[in-house]
Amino acid sequence: VAYLIIFHILFVLFVWTYWKSIFTLPLQPGKKYHMSYADKERYENEERPEVQRQILAEIARKLPVYTRTGNGGIRFCDRCQLIKPDRCHHCSVCAICVLKMDHHCPWVNNCIGFSNYKFFLLFLAYSLLYCLYIAATVFKYFIKYWTGELTNGRSKFHVLFLLFVAVMFFVSLMFLFGYHCWLVSRNRSTLEAFSTPVFQNGPDKNGFNLGFVKNLQQVFGEEKKLWLLPVASSQGDGHFFPMRALCEAQNPLLANEEQWEDDGIDEEPHDSGEASSLAIERET
Repeated sequence: VAYLIIFHILFVLFVWTYWKSIFTLPLQPGKKYHMSYADKERYENEERPEVQRQILAEIARKLPVYTRTGNGGIRFCDRCQLIKPDRCHHCSVCAICVLKMDHHCPWVNNCIGFSNYKFFLLFLAYSLLYCLYIAATVFKYFIKYWTGELTNGRSKFHVLFLLFVAVMFFVSLMFLFGYHCWLVSRNRSTLEAFSTPVFQNGPDKNGFNLGFVKNLQQVFGEEKKLWLLPVASSQGDGHFFPMRALCEAQNPLLANEEQWEDDGIDEEPHDSGEASSLAIERET
């Protein structure tokens, strides 16, 4: 009876987290990040790259946007026509910009981001436990098969199939779940692990790393009793994320808003040759 109870509990948690990962829609940036009609028209009618850069800088002045493109400019999606919030990326499969996008997962046929990253982690965890439980309970029958105690030929096939599939999925999930645990401990997404985020003072792979405990709270929330339940408890709204505390004099991210605004629009290229290295990120 105890085996059946544990089995059904794990099964329910597995299905629940899988359902939440599939049907929780990825969050998109709010309206304030979208270009107004006038700004869009002004931007599209302007052919000079340096002026386009200035237009984007003016729009971003009132937004809490601190990450930049590789060339140091405002991150802009020309498909969605919006200024990208920090850690936001355009998903070519979903054809939308996703807040704190991690990756597009074919397992759940959904984009994993701020809204469902916790559900995805729990789905991996409960899938791992589910496979381990099945392998552990079937293993004793596998021993009976090798010792000749199991005589039913059809039962032998079922035992071998269950053990093989459970072990195979367990090994695969163990590596995937371990990798995402490492990402959570460093407060990085899969995209940020492969491409270091760029801030106003340059690339910094630990720019969002707040320490192990706070990194966990970013994903699972402060209420520990909700950590293992597939309910939304992640901190924030997905548009802004606290950054690693550095000396304010050395880190313009922590400077006051006026200083940040001045940095955004006063710097212009000195000659037309710099236009080729214009920092406007375009998604293709």
